[in-house]
Amino acid sequence: MALTVLVNAGPWLAVPPPGYGGIENVLATLIPPLRARGVRVVLASVGDSEVEVDERVAVFPAGRFAELARPYNQSMGIAAAHLHHVACRVRRGDIDLVHDHQEAFGLTVLAALGADAPPVLHTLHWDLHKHPDLYGNVDGGGRVWVNGVSFHQLTTAPRPLRAMSVGHVHLATPLAGRAPEVPYRGHLVVLGRITRYKGQDVAARVAHRLGRDLVLAGPVGPFHTPGALAAAGPVDNADVRYFREEVAPLVDGRRVRWVGTVGGRERDEVLGGAAAALFPIDWEEPGGTAVVESLAMGVPVVGFRRGCLPELVEDGRTGVLVDPGDEDALADAVGRAELLDRGHCRSEAVRRFTPARMADRYLRLYREVLARSARSDRLRTVAGSSAG
Repeated sequence: MALTVLVNAGPWLAVPPPGYGGIENVLATLIPPLRARGVRVVLASVGDSEVEVDERVAVFPAGRFAELARPYNQSMGIAAAHLHHVACRVRRGDIDLVHDHQEAFGLTVLAALGADAPPVLHTLHWDLHKHPDLYGNVDGGGRVWVNGVSFHQLTTAPRPLRAMSVGHVHLATPLAGRAPEVPYRGHLVVLGRITRYKGQDVAARVAHRLGRDLVLAGPVGPFHTPGALAAAGPVDNADVRYFREEVAPLVDGRRVRWVGTVGGRERDEVLGGAAAALFPIDWEEPGGTAVVESLAMGVPVVGFRRGCLPELVEDGRTGVLVDPGDEDALADAVGRAELLDRGHCRSEAVRRFTPARMADRYLRLYREVLARSARSDRLRTVAGSSAG
């Protein structure tokens, strides 16, 4: 019998998402090679998810990402409703393992299901300082385990959470499975949600200083296009305030442009045509999906030496990393990055960040979780999984 894994993506975006959506893009990358290796996948997401799976679980017909901007007492029921439906599905008894990706709620609800529930691998995609009351007191009960998306991320975890860790798995991108075929345009790019800790204001200042074109690609709060944000009027959202107060004054439509959320061919052209991808991050970046995507397109990375970037970027070979907060050094690094071998960036992504590699690493963690949870009856099935 095939191993049956319930993959819980949460209720916020479809899998794959229409554009922005780091976790959902990761799952759209992971699920096909898992199924190719004989895993039966039950996806808990939203109704308009299109990735091919064996069974779907959904409460909401479409993603509720826009409602994350609402006050907590108006949006808290969304995550709860989704997890209630997941718990009901798990109680049917045919799930061998739950691979959970829903922040905070997933860990707590699934850990509370009791000893008769299947084991859980909860992947930590976020800053582990965000929930000290949870992560400082969490107890998996020998059934719930966690993994990081970088080694550095796990070093920041409180002791109770580290005790539940079975290791880390770097993220992957389907872009590593094909060669980029887009024209080189020589601009700079920042790919990702526009928020203070991504440093788009820093990137814009560097672009103006160097006289280089810069494309900012990603949503601002719940707004995916410039037109939608312009029509919104006053909005009580931290990302919107950051954009309007600190980024928008630097966006002139010529030197610095914000193009909104991009996906598919448009994303490939914006990213693959760039001279360098900038990551002036102001936080301990846990996973770096956009870093991996940049390297897969042969685009060198220029960023601050923080979080997972030193794990993903070979300084001086696939990018240039400088001391955090040093805008002068960041500007100087752009010219150095342009001299790097784009083919080496691409080959390193193919070697390290393919969907197949990520799937194989997760299968090893599934085996570890089943073993630690005393589910030896399912170990043989996982051990026998192979590429299809």
